[in-house]
Amino acid sequence: MRVIVTGSKGQLGQDVVLELKARGITCLGADKDDFDITDKTATMQFITTARPDAVIHCAAYTAVDRAEDEPELCYKVNAEGTRHVAEACQHVQAKLLYVSTDYVFDGTGDVPWEVDAPTKPINVYGFSKLRGEEALSIVDRSFIVRISWVFGINGSNFVNTMLRLAERGKLGVVADQVGSPTYTKDLAPLLCDMVVSEKYGTYHATNEGYCSWYEFACAIFRVAKLKVDVEPLTTAQYPTKARRPLNSRLSKLSLEREGFHRLPLWQDALARYLQEMDLFQARK
Repeated sequence: MRVIVTGSKGQLGQDVVLELKARGITCLGADKDDFDITDKTATMQFITTARPDAVIHCAAYTAVDRAEDEPELCYKVNAEGTRHVAEACQHVQAKLLYVSTDYVFDGTGDVPWEVDAPTKPINVYGFSKLRGEEALSIVDRSFIVRISWVFGINGSNFVNTMLRLAERGKLGVVADQVGSPTYTKDLAPLLCDMVVSEKYGTYHATNEGYCSWYEFACAIFRVAKLKVDVEPLTTAQYPTKARRPLNSRLSKLSLEREGFHRLPLWQDALARYLQEMDLFQARK
C-alpha cells in the first residue's frame, strides 16, 4: 500500500508518517513545500504522479482566531484545498481520510455529539472545515474523522502553552468549555487502522473522558509537579475573536460499531506526553 500524508510536517502529520513507516507501509509525506493544496493543478499533478492507494489529509489552516480576520485564506485552504485533494483522489481512485474538527457543531447542550448530529459551526474555522467535509462527497471511498483539543510533541498546543505560562504562578483558564484532549501519538495508529480498512464513513476520535480547559490545565500542572494557582473563568470573562463551542464532547460509538479501538483516557495520554517531552528535551 502507498499512502500520501498531507501536512506531514505538522503536529499530527509527523506522527502519522512515523506510524505508517513503523508498519512497513510505503509513505510519502507531503507539505506545502511539495505542493500547494490551494493550487488545483499542482495538487492534481502531485497526486496523479504519486498514484497513492490512499491519502491522509492532515494539512489545514488551524489559526481559529486569525481566521475571523482572514476568512478567504481559511476557506481557500480548508474548503477549496480539500476539494482539490478530493478531486485528485477520485481521479486516481484513491481512498481519502480527512481530519476534521468538533468545531463543525455549535456547542450547545451537554451530551456528546453523535456523528450524524446536525452541524452548525459558530466561527469561520468551523465553517471552513465543514465545507471540507462536504467536498468528500465526490470521493467513492472516504473517511471523515473529527478530533478535538489536539496535542503532540511536534507542534504548539495547549499543554505547551500552559507549561510556558506556569512561571507566572497564577493563571485564569476557561472552565465552561468541555471536551476531550487528543494525543497525536494515540490518534495516529487509529487513523492508520482506518485507512487500511474498507470501513468508510464519519467517525469521532479523541482520547476517552471529558474535561474543561480549566480541569485540563490543573491536571497538566499536577502531573508536571508545578505549583500554579489556576482560577476558573467563564467564556464571557475570557473573550476571544472567534466564538468557541461550550460543548465539544464527541461520541465515539461509531468507532465501536465498526470494530475500532477507543483511545486511552486523556489523563493517561497527558502523563505519557509529558514523559515524551522530557525525553525529547533531553535529546536536544
